[in-house]
Amino acid sequence: MRKPENSNHVVDNVRYRSTVGKGITKRVLVLTLSGALLVQPITASSILWGGNAPIAAAQAVTSPDLKLVKEEMLTAGAKRIDYVWTSTRSGKTVRSNVHVIEVDLSNPHVKLDVMSGKNNTVANKQSVTGMVKETGAVAGINGDFFITSQEGVPMGAQVKDGALMSSPSELIGMYAFALTNDRTPVIDQFGFEGEVTAGNGQKFKLSGINQTSYMMELAGGAKQRSHLNAMYIYTSAWTAAERPNASMSATTPTEVLVQNGTVMQIAENSTLPMKPPENGYILRTHGEAAKFARENLTVGHKVDASYNLISLTTGAKKNPNIYQMMVGGHTILVNDGKAAAFSRDISGASGASATSRTSIGYSRDNKKVFLITTENSGNSSGMTFSELQRVMVTLGVWKGINLDGGGSTTMVDRPLGEFNVGLAHPTQNSGGTQQRLVANGIGVYTTAPKGDVRGVKASGPSTLFIGQQAAYSIKAYDTYYNPIDPAGMTAQWSLKDAAIGSFSNGTLTATKAGKSQINIKSGLATDQLPIEVIGRSQITQMTIDAGAASLRAGAEITVPVRVTLNDGRQMNVPAASLQWELQGFNGSVQGGKLKVDQLRDGVNTGYAIARYDGYSAVAMFSTSTAVAQKTWETFENVSYPITFTSLPVGETKGSAAVVKGLPGRENSSALQITYDFTSGTGGKFAYAALNGTGVPVDGQPLAISAAVYGDGSNNWVRAEATDAKGATHYIDLARPLDWTGWKTVKTDLTGMGITYPIRIKRIYVANPVTGQSERAAVGSVAIDDIKFDYAAASIQPDAPSIVLTVNKKEALIDGQAVRLDVAPIVLRGTTYLPLKFVADAIKGQVAWDNTAKRATFIRGNKMIDLWLGQKDIVVNGTRLSTEVAPIVRNGRTLVPVRLVTEQLGLKVHWDGAAKKITIQ
Repeated sequence: MRKPENSNHVVDNVRYRSTVGKGITKRVLVLTLSGALLVQPITASSILWGGNAPIAAAQAVTSPDLKLVKEEMLTAGAKRIDYVWTSTRSGKTVRSNVHVIEVDLSNPHVKLDVMSGKNNTVANKQSVTGMVKETGAVAGINGDFFITSQEGVPMGAQVKDGALMSSPSELIGMYAFALTNDRTPVIDQFGFEGEVTAGNGQKFKLSGINQTSYMMELAGGAKQRSHLNAMYIYTSAWTAAERPNASMSATTPTEVLVQNGTVMQIAENSTLPMKPPENGYILRTHGEAAKFARENLTVGHKVDASYNLISLTTGAKKNPNIYQMMVGGHTILVNDGKAAAFSRDISGASGASATSRTSIGYSRDNKKVFLITTENSGNSSGMTFSELQRVMVTLGVWKGINLDGGGSTTMVDRPLGEFNVGLAHPTQNSGGTQQRLVANGIGVYTTAPKGDVRGVKASGPSTLFIGQQAAYSIKAYDTYYNPIDPAGMTAQWSLKDAAIGSFSNGTLTATKAGKSQINIKSGLATDQLPIEVIGRSQITQMTIDAGAASLRAGAEITVPVRVTLNDGRQMNVPAASLQWELQGFNGSVQGGKLKVDQLRDGVNTGYAIARYDGYSAVAMFSTSTAVAQKTWETFENVSYPITFTSLPVGETKGSAAVVKGLPGRENSSALQITYDFTSGTGGKFAYAALNGTGVPVDGQPLAISAAVYGDGSNNWVRAEATDAKGATHYIDLARPLDWTGWKTVKTDLTGMGITYPIRIKRIYVANPVTGQSERAAVGSVAIDDIKFDYAAASIQPDAPSIVLTVNKKEALIDGQAVRLDVAPIVLRGTTYLPLKFVADAIKGQVAWDNTAKRATFIRGNKMIDLWLGQKDIVVNGTRLSTEVAPIVRNGRTLVPVRLVTEQLGLKVHWDGAAKKITIQ
């Protein structure tokens, strides 16, 4: 229930006096402001009220472009729902995984609350998993935006249990999500007002509480530093060393220590060498505010501080104690059940780009809150703001806002029957498991009592590979969907379709591709777990990530194998499910490690071929450490656009262009980037964007080299690459740029976790926050002659000139006559060539598997699998489709001539009159 407006009360060890005047309630700070704020969850969602209460009949949303994948309870009042969204973008079909935690505010056993960094403090970033575990939540998502290069303070207001932990930044169009004490969701724009009253009755405007330094956005487009001529309160919840960083705020403070409402100490033009006390606070003043402090605040005299929030849409003043919680966000996305006009410029949040997103909204009846994330990982493309708006409307969001996204997007939950929490889906950071440390989050909590056993759940993998063994266990949950210990419970396991595997003591061995269902029974409780055993027909790509190892006797090389399925899923193949073929050397593969015993005489290149259910991938190894270099860009004949972009937008100035006549290279062209970092705060970047989406790089390079014209600025020069999984990699070309004139640099690419192929998207000059004072703010650099190094094994051998004639068994190889076993033919408009002859002529090799009816062709850096009568082929692990299939004539495999032209990189000339085919 709400506390009366006229009362003295204590929230989080902060004593407040509420006073009413002219119909406006203000919150007046009288005594102590406490540091470590206790987590007291607040309401969330669900389906069950508890005990024998009925289960709600609400169903998950589905639509033509938003398909339900899975729905599962997390706790009474909260459930996790997963969708796949499909649409088109730039004429191409795209998909994104959408994850929703739906919270039922009418359920008394679930709460929502703010999770505030480590130990519920401000300026103390933590991962979402860390906050969820620390506070005992059953689920959570990341919350507000924050300046990554500074203390990590939320940009919007943060209220916990009625206490304002940090005030909103003065920025245009920033919305926040809140719950009132009666569990009503609110989305609004909030401002802050407050004042400090000295013992002599003089007053001064209070600008905020526990805020970092930032550029305020004022009316008319003007900007101003937040702490200039301003007064701020810092409580013991503030954990950073400075209040805030003095160099970033560009102000020298006068600080005042207040304890129990009394001025205890004043540090003129200096900071107090202490943290704010639990029974008080520090007033941080500058300029006019510092003048007020010197003239009106006296040690031993009383001082009062009062403040409130303001609804910027209605002008109404809001006492923070009417809110259970509040978390700041960004632009409004949905209003009145429709996509809303953006309330602020979305370029700073890359709103027009597809990336990971986090958002929150509520239903029209105010009973449901939706915590939403979209995933930019693997086959999931992420979303733009406009795409996210459409999805939120489909989900039933009446009003919703954007939260921090991109690398911050994280959802954590506790699956049904489990005691531990974990990532609900991959992040877009390295490997999908790395979590960005964030300023705050929104947690889902349960307050339900312990209930009786409600059900059991089969726990174990739902996707397997042929030959894989997987152990399954029983989990149990009570009437409130909270986990209970299954000790003493016995289970009976069975498989609906026994053809795909067999059970023994709770362990399933998969023996055949297909789908089935695991059935579990414990007493009267039952559960079903759909399972799938992956087969060859589902695979579109298989890769071996062996790095750039050299082939030598005694070497041990890790050879992890990964597949991409036709529905976009990416998975690691268990070592036990693979068969290996080794060519050019003797050795063995066990447990995902290749051991080289002996090289065969005369071999320069060895091949390790992995097969799963007949599908192949190959790793190629050179017997030496020699590399081949290939020029990627000289900037002499650039056929794509190069544009200049920067961060901070509008503050960093510069240009990017191909120029000629630079000192030392007067007769050649180079890419020149000029930069001016004198304005703005935080990290600063000047980009040369290549062709919008980037320029492709062939193969799997080992290193990148370039000629760099240095300006001695100590800034960094980097290349930004996007790999086959959509992951971004930052390649340091010069770190730091501590020379002048031309210098050739080289950077090793192995060990960076890159999934090839890649595209170079941008080349840029970076001036990070750390050490910024040691770098030049204005300058110019140039880049030329960019090259990539490759393993010698990946270079194709030279091909001779081959002339064949349709229906004739004679051919010419570099002018020398050769006899064929079978002649080329034309069948239904397609010319077929004998594969074995062509392979031998161009220094390749062919192996035939009679059982699988498969021919395997290897030459240089190419391995091709072909099947008789099948139009699908596999080239270096990637499935491709051809118009016609290979055939057999007189015991020899014949392949379409287009296969030679498209997959072997050779040129084919057809002389229709003479019916001659020339390959070279």
